[in-house]
Amino acid sequence: MEWKDGRPRCRWANPENPRYLYYHDKEWGVPVHDDRLLFEMLILEGFQAGLSWECVLNKREAFRRAFDGFAWEKVAAYDAEKCEALARDPGIIRNKRKIAAAVQNARVFEDIRREWGSFDRYLWHWTEGKTLCERDKTTSPLSDALSADLRRRGMKFVGSTIVYAYLQAVGVLWSHEEDCFLREPPCQNP
Repeated sequence: MEWKDGRPRCRWANPENPRYLYYHDKEWGVPVHDDRLLFEMLILEGFQAGLSWECVLNKREAFRRAFDGFAWEKVAAYDAEKCEALARDPGIIRNKRKIAAAVQNARVFEDIRREWGSFDRYLWHWTEGKTLCERDKTTSPLSDALSADLRRRGMKFVGSTIVYAYLQAVGVLWSHEEDCFLREPPCQNP
């Protein structure tokens, strides 16, 4: 694949979509420790189920507007009327099950924050605060375990494949391809 700037990237990055290139170059795989962004990415990954990430990414600003800047406290309080309004919003993915899951997941997110002090502390404890390297996978024992724990706590749309993509997105896993200019990982594998 030819890249206009001459820097090779992961095959999934669309060279014709500047938003996607920015996401690949500046966000994907960068360790996230901000609970608001961790919540945003968790919700967006859930909406991706069955769709492309590019589709979700192209609607990200509309999602931010529709979901009150991904303030989990507000999302956790959404009632049926607000969920119906979201289901009519043409700017976002209007799947009612995914909308309901976002509200439920916000409530569980709050519970985890209360238990652990932050969602960041909960998430990163799974790797003892380390970024791990894995390539060419869609699930792993880590995503299996985290998915099972989140589902046990009541979250929805957090199967192992979605959780694996989430871990990649927020930098718990470093998965840039061998040919990518970002291939040198900040990993701390034993």
